[in-house]
Amino acid sequence: MTSEGSEAPQFYTCICFMTDNIFLEDYKLHVRFESEQQFRLDYQALLMRLGCVTDQQFEDVLNKISQEVDRRKRLDVTSLERAASIKQIYRPLHPHVYNLQEAYLAPKLKQMVEYCRSSLASDEGLLEFLEEVAAQRVYRFPVFEKSFCDALVEELEHFEQSSAPKGRPNTMNNYGILLNELGFDEGFITPLREQYLHPLTSLLFPDCGGHCLDSHKAFVVKYDMNEDLDLSYHYDNAEVTLNVSLGKEFTEGNLYFGDMRQVPVSEAECTEVEHRVTEGLLHRGQHMHGALPISCGQRWNLIIWMRASHERNKLCPMCNRKPSLLEGHGFADGFTKHSEASCVLT
Repeated sequence: MTSEGSEAPQFYTCICFMTDNIFLEDYKLHVRFESEQQFRLDYQALLMRLGCVTDQQFEDVLNKISQEVDRRKRLDVTSLERAASIKQIYRPLHPHVYNLQEAYLAPKLKQMVEYCRSSLASDEGLLEFLEEVAAQRVYRFPVFEKSFCDALVEELEHFEQSSAPKGRPNTMNNYGILLNELGFDEGFITPLREQYLHPLTSLLFPDCGGHCLDSHKAFVVKYDMNEDLDLSYHYDNAEVTLNVSLGKEFTEGNLYFGDMRQVPVSEAECTEVEHRVTEGLLHRGQHMHGALPISCGQRWNLIIWMRASHERNKLCPMCNRKPSLLEGHGFADGFTKHSEASCVLT
């Protein structure tokens, strides 16, 4: 985090964003695309085993990749255009939910943060406040009051029903909402990260940047019987992730966790973790995970990818290489040009 009075850093995106981790929904596969020749060598045989057997099917895959690369190249411009349009034409149903208030937070979370700020705080002591789950270093705790979750979901539904333009979080979530475009970053997500989540992650995840978080990407995802039902096995573009179940009424749809992304899928064993409304699951971004299908109802989740430039400037978590930077808007993908940037806790 930057010290008081210092200039806000410029954030960047790694150039691998244009080539890596492109999700082919029809085949549940993440791919890398630098050229058609490279792509054929790396993936054509695998795609054939997954059912992509005709020339037309392969051409369809190439077209979808081309569309996704074009979308990513235009992302900053289109996001700014959408945010400006939303600000001009959208009238919130519940304006109060855009600014964080302590009354929205679960008493248990406030108690945990108070402990973390004390001089005697330790990771062992903090663990006594957290509910133990089967997956390693995945922590569950209450985040919001139920009344706030209900109001937030009503606001999101109201936005979905409006004529305002909507940007989706990524190629895996077709019915989510980017919260920065809707105006949640400055008044809600940033103070939540800095004042309430950072004290927790500093103790729980100091080895993977939890003590140096300085940016984020926040969005909501929606699971519905007629839309997205589940989420494929993946890892996040984050150092630490918070996933909060906001509602509504649904059955099943638990999360499942494997191992860290460096462990081959064939060697990983997955553990199912129940996701409860108002509660959050806090985990390392590089921890492989997914969401099982809901069997009925509708579920909204708040996802906050929290990032530490001090860590990711050394090694991009998505391409596993030293990042080559592209200038970005806002927090971009959390990279800065200061690879040895100091970490000042506040």
